[in-house]
Amino acid sequence: MAIKSDVLVVGGGLAGVTSAVAAARNGADVRLISHKKTTLRQASGLVDGLGYVPGRSQSTDREDSPSQKRRDFRAFRDNRSEYRGPLITPFDGIDSLPDGHPYSVLGADALRSGLSLFDDLVDGAYLGGHTEKNALVPTFGGTVKPTARYPRSAAAGIASDNRSMLVAGFRSFTDFDARMVADNLDAAGVPFGVTGAEIAFADTFPADAEVTRFAKALDHDERIDGTPARQALADAVSPHVGDAKRVGFPALLGDDNADEVRAELEERLGAAVFEIPTGPPSLPGLRLEDRLYAALDAEGVKYETGCPVVGYETAAGTPSRVETVLVDRSGQEIPYSASAFVLATGGFVGKGLDSDRDRVFEPVFDCHVPQPPDRYDWFVDDAFGDQPYARFGVNPDATMRPLDADGDPEFTNLYAAGSAVGGADVAREKSASGVSLATGAVAGRAAAAAIDDLNLELGTTEI
Repeated sequence: MAIKSDVLVVGGGLAGVTSAVAAARNGADVRLISHKKTTLRQASGLVDGLGYVPGRSQSTDREDSPSQKRRDFRAFRDNRSEYRGPLITPFDGIDSLPDGHPYSVLGADALRSGLSLFDDLVDGAYLGGHTEKNALVPTFGGTVKPTARYPRSAAAGIASDNRSMLVAGFRSFTDFDARMVADNLDAAGVPFGVTGAEIAFADTFPADAEVTRFAKALDHDERIDGTPARQALADAVSPHVGDAKRVGFPALLGDDNADEVRAELEERLGAAVFEIPTGPPSLPGLRLEDRLYAALDAEGVKYETGCPVVGYETAAGTPSRVETVLVDRSGQEIPYSASAFVLATGGFVGKGLDSDRDRVFEPVFDCHVPQPPDRYDWFVDDAFGDQPYARFGVNPDATMRPLDADGDPEFTNLYAAGSAVGGADVAREKSASGVSLATGAVAGRAAAAAIDDLNLELGTTEI
């Protein structure tokens, strides 16, 4: 017997969770299945909406200050001046996006709806919802990222704040170079003084120790060379603080007790303390993953991980409607049935899209992925150029149903969300999270709405 639900979401990242919650809040019995651990743990934990859009970054009819010129140079280097930004709000440039972009298909209100749903899910752990403006948040590369929502732990570091800053790194944590971060922020023309220092802290930890090891030591205030970890960290940083009014650390200041760790460091240092997101594995990403899956529990969504979908079956006599997906559980193919399905398996990174020498394809339902027939047209020689493959994905209608090559829905009850959807170059636009939230909210609601339509079609609902 098939395992039944109203809506089945395939994929467990930000888009999958958003779809599942949106469907559940619209009255559906929802199940989410995911093959692997989500890519959230590899992400910064920042939630971007839209930071850059096609169009030149520089204006030729203004007098630029030296700091403005440095910012323009940074934008030119990062975006090859083909993109305009950073945008003051993530809604400023939606009209400048290509017709096939998810925001162009769904409109600005879908992004607003997705961000509002995200605010509910994280329950105060993120800031930015009080305004539509992007915040400029420092990254571990020393750039500033236009961000729609950011963790409370990063709040004191936003670049619009003109308080002087110290960036503190650990000699024993080689994935973060504090002096480089400070130098790059200064070169970007930030409106405050910034210095960097590498300090001796937890030097007895292995050179390849992960961020979670440092976080655990601070969470539990372990003794390091006889001194409690938080005091040891404050003692090491204090001589470098000087006139700095805020101190930025790599994002490893505790996990379960992160607020407590930051508060104690602020008291000891006499300065505001914030975290700068690091590369993978990302502690802010892990924290966000924990919050999102707690939200699934709170919404009554059932979920399973480690379960790859290996096939699907359509309804008897109705090839346009998916009836079940086949899930590999310990070598057995178990059927999962639903009235509606959401494809949220990700893009190339999450293997929601795949390719061989002849084509790019979506491996679960084999949905149509628009692409040039010649594989040499999938990319351009300029590594920093506008790569066609970056926009590959399924082409949806306004309810997020994937369309076939003729422009008709692949299946009447299949919806798509997140990086599986084409049309956006999320890396250059700084729009990945926003696209996941907007498409997830729409797909989840549409999937829930489809249940009644299916019941009417099958004659199982009283009229």
